[in-house]
Amino acid sequence: MMDDDVETGNMGMGMGLYADRPRTFPDMRTKPYAPLVFRILMGINVRVLLILLLLSFGAIFYIGASTSPIIVFVFSVCIISFLFSIYLTKWVLAKDEGPPEMAQISYAIRDGAEGFFRTQYGTISKMAFLLALMILCIYLFRDTTPQQESSGIGRTASAYITVLAFLLGALCSGIAGYVGMWVSVRANVRVSSAARRSAREALQIAVRAGGFSAIVVVGMAVIGVSILYAAFYVWLRVNSPGSMKVTDLPLLLVGYGFGASFVALFAQLGGGIYTKAADVGADLVGKVEQGIPEDDPRNPAVIADLVGDNVGDCAARGADLFESIAAEIISAMILGGTMAQRCKIEDPSGFILFPLVVHSFDLVISSVGILSITSTRDSGLKCPIEDPMKTLQKGYSVTVVLAVLTFGVSTRWMLYTEQAPSAWLNFGLCGLVGIITAYIFVWITKYYTDYKHGPVRALALASSTGHGTNIIAGVSLGLESTALPVLAISISIISAFWLGHSSGLVDESGNPTGGLFGTAVATMGMLSTAAYVLTMDMFGPIADNAGGIVEMSQQPEGVREITDVLDAVGNTTKATTKGFAIGSAALASFLLFSAYMDEVAAFAHTPFKEVDIAIPEVFIGGLLGSMLIFLFSGWACSAVGRTAQEVVNEVRRQFIERPGIMDYKQKPDYGRCVGIVASASLREMIKPGALAIISPVVVGFIFRVLGHYGGHPLLGAKVVAAMLMFATVSGILMALFLNTAGGAWDNAKKYIETGALGGKGSDCHKAAVTGDTVGDPFKDTAGPSLHVLIKMLATITLVMAPVFLQSN
Repeated sequence: MMDDDVETGNMGMGMGLYADRPRTFPDMRTKPYAPLVFRILMGINVRVLLILLLLSFGAIFYIGASTSPIIVFVFSVCIISFLFSIYLTKWVLAKDEGPPEMAQISYAIRDGAEGFFRTQYGTISKMAFLLALMILCIYLFRDTTPQQESSGIGRTASAYITVLAFLLGALCSGIAGYVGMWVSVRANVRVSSAARRSAREALQIAVRAGGFSAIVVVGMAVIGVSILYAAFYVWLRVNSPGSMKVTDLPLLLVGYGFGASFVALFAQLGGGIYTKAADVGADLVGKVEQGIPEDDPRNPAVIADLVGDNVGDCAARGADLFESIAAEIISAMILGGTMAQRCKIEDPSGFILFPLVVHSFDLVISSVGILSITSTRDSGLKCPIEDPMKTLQKGYSVTVVLAVLTFGVSTRWMLYTEQAPSAWLNFGLCGLVGIITAYIFVWITKYYTDYKHGPVRALALASSTGHGTNIIAGVSLGLESTALPVLAISISIISAFWLGHSSGLVDESGNPTGGLFGTAVATMGMLSTAAYVLTMDMFGPIADNAGGIVEMSQQPEGVREITDVLDAVGNTTKATTKGFAIGSAALASFLLFSAYMDEVAAFAHTPFKEVDIAIPEVFIGGLLGSMLIFLFSGWACSAVGRTAQEVVNEVRRQFIERPGIMDYKQKPDYGRCVGIVASASLREMIKPGALAIISPVVVGFIFRVLGHYGGHPLLGAKVVAAMLMFATVSGILMALFLNTAGGAWDNAKKYIETGALGGKGSDCHKAAVTGDTVGDPFKDTAGPSLHVLIKMLATITLVMAPVFLQSN
């Protein structure tokens, strides 16, 4: 057994002797953890649980039927999708875990990930309840809109509705994160085991495990908004005489998006700091100083690194994509309701519920895309390894083709109106613009981050002349990579706005009103394949973990080659998802900004159509918004740096105090590194997160007071609008730079590790490792957190708009 051999020093110096011995990983398993909700459900009798589920479904469908047949359709698709995700789970979990040493490594990773998740989300939940109390107090003392006054919704009802939506959004975002982590820590070892037999089988398991998480995350975002909408519709007796109009209902859902953004921001920050601090510490000492391979069992930080893949890439990305979809759905529903009201459309429900239908079809077509990736008989170890990226791209192409067809069906079904019979066709073309934009984004990111293309190979070549030239080349690549995505976003927004503007929908004065809604439809088109894109993203960390388990359990070199190929592709898919996320964030933020201006106009009882940056205070607001992005990114990266320093010092200490580690005579203390990164990441995530939440509220309130004394009642709202606008623009560019540069540095290192330019251990490789460590906090901490920050700024300004305005 490995434990005995390590303690007695019977293990040989070389890898070959080690690999020839039966071995197990030191058993670090503790009591399995499951959240309280799951423990309560598992403790209920199966029959009782089944009855409760049937009653719940009955209540949900009753509320849906009382609202609209469209809601019933959405509920049905979501529930079928959840059943499909259960099938995927059973299929993945039915696969074997491989030899005992693999299973025990997986248990150690699982324990570390679940332990950190429990602590992290405990901290986040306390902050969420505190913020909910603040929102409640603000709403109890704020003015109401004319629409709310006419429908009889007072301050108290409005306050409790917003807080309820906020807490539900936070809860669902947390569950989305847990689902992402739960499947990854169980699928990793099964992918490792499958890699001993077939590259294609390993790929299929990783994709289906990622697909489970993606279907649940998207399904929860859709059904969560649908239940909230239907419940408010029935409770408030919408469209009854003297009650709220259906076109005003979507504004009550804004709290849901804010709750989702709040949890996603801290999940991304905490998870990103954890995973990259461990990764940087493990690489700098292990690879550069000690010259041992990645994920080598002699590295004391290796378990912390593997745990980080799950809490940073899986749990955090699940919460991130959940928040993206929720924010996009709500903003599109608000704009659809506003446009329908201005155009006096007789039945506006189609324009309001259109986003829910689009994402329901997303669940169906992405499921088909996931199932299109199947195992083959001839992908064994002795056969050439098929490029996994081509396989994933085929699945994505299938999903895109189906997305175009279903989007056309959705627009004809939901957006046809007698007032403008051809408007649905224009909006269908807007969706096509969004789908094409998503495909272009995926291609651009792949071009700049995949080592099959010129930019990454040029970056790898720059490593041959030293560490400095590697850094210079990586920074310049990241800066250059912002150009094409920005051009794509710009063309997309203009094209969609023009198509919507010319749709034939006009207000009472004859002015075209469909432009903004056309942009909303393009955003929906871009996210119409979100479930499959999230599947590709989840594939990355699962493959990365699988490679770590293979390395630690000392499997044959051929197995490691398979997992290395999957890992390199996973880096590219993670980068493409980040590009996809920032593109959709840009479009969604544009929609939320428009919704913010409409809400300010409603509260202020005066038109609010434009923001003049020639006003000094407004220009200062813009500067503060850009500054916020740079300060936030700096704090996020420095948090990784400080935590990584602790890890580096600890790993060095262990190698000095336990010299037998290098020849397997002594065991590393893995738990010590896990503890360091867990405690440090929880501590470090508070400052940048608080900055993001407090800044817009403080700035808006200060300029509201200045406006009061200067005779400018809308000054606070205008300054916050400029802050939001500039922060969105700066955030998009910064996130593109950070994500692409980090992904390119990582894959330049992977390219050299394939044997190019001297291969592993060469000076070129050491320079590439330095670039990779610089890029780690870029691509996995600061960059992804900016996606969430941009949308959270938009949702927080929507929720807190009354703070920026004078009381009547």
